Parts: sequence; C-alpha cells; structure tokens
Amino acid sequence: MKVKFVLLVFLMGCPAVFFQAAAQRTDSTAVFTIRDLMEQLVVHHPVARQAQQLTEQARQEVRMARGVFDPVLASKYYNKELSGKNYFTLWDNVLKVPLWVGELKAGYERNSGVNVNGENITPPSGLSYFGVSVPLGQGLLIDERRATLLQARQAQDLAEADRVKMINKLLLEAAKAYWDWAATYERWQLLEQGFQLAQVRLQAVKERVIQGDLAAIDSVEAKIEVQNRQAQLQQARTEYQNAVLVVSNFLWGENATPLEIPENIRPSLVGTETEPMASDALSELLATAREQHPEVQKLEIKTRQLEVERRFTQNKLLPKLNLEYNLIGPGNSLSGQWLEGGYASNNFKVGASFSVPIFLRQERGKLQVTRLKLNATHLELQQTTRENLNLVQAAYNERQMLEDQITLQEQIIANSTLMRNGEQQRFENGESSLFLINTRESNLITQQIKLYELKAKYGKAKYYLQWAAGNLSSTWNPLARVR
Repeated sequence: MKVKFVLLVFLMGCPAVFFQAAAQRTDSTAVFTIRDLMEQLVVHHPVARQAQQLTEQARQEVRMARGVFDPVLASKYYNKELSGKNYFTLWDNVLKVPLWVGELKAGYERNSGVNVNGENITPPSGLSYFGVSVPLGQGLLIDERRATLLQARQAQDLAEADRVKMINKLLLEAAKAYWDWAATYERWQLLEQGFQLAQVRLQAVKERVIQGDLAAIDSVEAKIEVQNRQAQLQQARTEYQNAVLVVSNFLWGENATPLEIPENIRPSLVGTETEPMASDALSELLATAREQHPEVQKLEIKTRQLEVERRFTQNKLLPKLNLEYNLIGPGNSLSGQWLEGGYASNNFKVGASFSVPIFLRQERGKLQVTRLKLNATHLELQQTTRENLNLVQAAYNERQMLEDQITLQEQIIANSTLMRNGEQQRFENGESSLFLINTRESNLITQQIKLYELKAKYGKAKYYLQWAAGNLSSTWNPLARVR
C-alpha cells in the first residue's frame, strides 16, 4: 500500500508541475539565441560576404568608367631608307587630356626626308603644338563617355540595393529555420516528458491491478498510451535533428569553415514574446516600403539609368560638328612669344568637321526603344510598389492575428490543465476512466505544442514584417531585441 500511495501522489502532482515548468525550465545545456545566430551569420556566411563584395565591385566599375577620362601619352615613329636614301622620317609625340566636354592636346612632331608629304613638313627643329577640340553639336551636352560614367555611378546604388536585398533574404531564411528549430525542440521536450509521465502511470496502474483496484484491461490501456507517445517522441526527435541540420547550414566560421550545432546546444524562445506595435508603426513601415524597399530602389535606379540613355540617344539626333584649334611653333618647347597678342593669329592650325545622317532612322528607332523601356520600367515600379505595400499590410495583419491567437491559446492551456487535473481527481474517486485521463492529458500536450508553434510563427512574423518593408538588414541589431 505504501508503494501505491507514493505512485498515486506522484501521478496526481506531476502533470501540474510538469506543464507549469515546461515554459520556464532551466538546465545545464548552453542556449543559442537567434541573436547569436544572426551575429554569426552577417559576419561569416558566404552569401553575406558575397553581398558585401557587391559594393566594392560597383566601385571598381565606376573606376573603369572614369578610365576614359585618363590622359593618354602616345608616340609614333616611322622611318624609310632605300639605297642609302632617306625617303622619310616621321616622329610624332602627343599628350591627350580628355575633358568633360572636348579634349586638350599637346605634342611635338618632327618630319624629314625627300618624300615627306608637303602638309606634314616641319622645321628642322620640329614643331610643337597645343590645342583643344570641342564638339558643338552631338556630344556637347552628353556623349558616350559621360553616359557610361553616369550609369556606372547609378550602378553603385544598384549594387547597394542588391546587397540589402541579399542580406534581407538571408536573414529571413535564417530566422525561419531558427524558429522551426525552436518549435521542434519544445515539441520534443514536451513529448519526452509526456512519455515519461505515461510510463509512471503505467507502473501505477499495474500496481493497482495487482492490488485489485483496477481491471487488468486498464494496464493494456496504459501500455497502448505509452507506445503511442513513444512513437510520437521518436518522430519529434527526428524532426528536431533535421531542424538542427537546417540551422547548421547558416553557421560558418572564419576562412569559410562550416560549423555544426553541438548536441548540448539548445534554442531559445527569447524574441517570441508578444509585443504590440505602436499605432503609427504600420504607416512608418508602409512609408519605408514605398521609399526604401530594395526592389523599389532598383527600379528607380534603372529608371535613372534609362534616363541617361535617353538623353544620350536623343543627343545623337544632333549633327556632328567638331571644331579644333592648335597653336603651333618651332622647337620642342613652349616659348614666351606664344603668349604675345599677334602670335596666336599667325601660328595656328584649325579644323572643322560636319556630318549628319539624312534619315536618322537608327537614332530615332533607338530613342523610341529607350522611351518604351522607360515607360515599361515606370509601370513595373508602380506594380512593385503596390505589391510591396499590400505585402506589408498582410504581414502586419498576420502579426496582429498571431498575438491574439497566442493570448487565446494560453487561456486554452490553462483551462485544459484544469480539465486534466479534474479528470485525474475523478479517476482517483472512481468516477472516471484511464481512457479519459489519457485523452485529457494528450489534449493538454497538443495544446502546449500548438502554443510553441504559434510562438515560432510569431517570431517568423516579426522578421517577415520587416522583410516585407525591405529594411530587415538595417533594423536588425544583434545587441537589441528583434522587434
């Protein structure tokens, strides 16, 4: 009878203690929070490191585009000798300095020989020149060099938007994996303790069968419950192990070393506490999605790039009219006399070139294509902005709904606990059956699991809302609670 009394006391007291302690238990295992995961993620994950390189890559592309404005130093030397006779010796050295509009040029040339073209004859000491060429038609307002540089600068902003997009997606995927891991862990722990509780009940029922207080069939009922919970426990353990592998995909160390989660590491539900948002939070998120979402920014940047292309294409409708003026003088160096008033009007070389296609079909066709691209991008921007705003609204509604469901689920668990304890009391008084006790207890475990699943969904909803607004990477702070 003493053994029977001890088992009954444990049987009656354990459920309430267990289900109260499930949410606040402490153990010796190490806790790995979502903050720890994100802190490791943004530093070492290959995708995060790849995203960080996008900015540097865009900076180098701007550097390449600026290369067309680099000064160029060139030299040409040609010599022809035949039967000991110097037909010609041509030597030309020039420094070209591209300007935002036009080009500066300075050089020295010396040509000699019996067959030198008359227009290329220079004094014996050579000829120095300094000049400038300027386009007055096509190329005055914009040319290919300036268009390429302007588009490259826009590409820097485009790379930044791509970087934010990649980091946002990575953080969201990691958050989903982590909260799935946390939910499977809590489910595993609940089923583990529920299985142990069923084993204790089985031993108590067997004792009462031996004492003659219960029929032998009750021990079969208790045994079936143990087996059912054992099967559930095995499935929960496997799901937990698979969830650990998914989270491990996001863990990397230095030198691109993949890391795994040790067996003594457990997740935490810190970050799933219900936190009602301020009344103006939704309007702020909508404004962020409208102005700072990476997809919106990418389309706005694409629009600016197409606008540069439109200006350049439209400029090509103008005729080509280029003027060139060179101040020349004998010798290989500039002289003070070059600055005298009458020198420039007596020692110079000028030139002009003009050309224009008669029908301009290629230029007009390309301009129309660019305008169509611009219009299509504007339409895509309108649609993307609307979709983003609706996505933020839907994510906000989901978060609000989960807050209400968590509160309701906690009330359901409290009532289910009362029902289970009451059924246990009725069973001890001979007014209930073991089947009803198992049913009440299984329902309580199910409700507890549902609560943790709701908490995991709520943790995901917090991240998803920020992701929908496009600012997950900017609002996440490893030193502060994720909101």
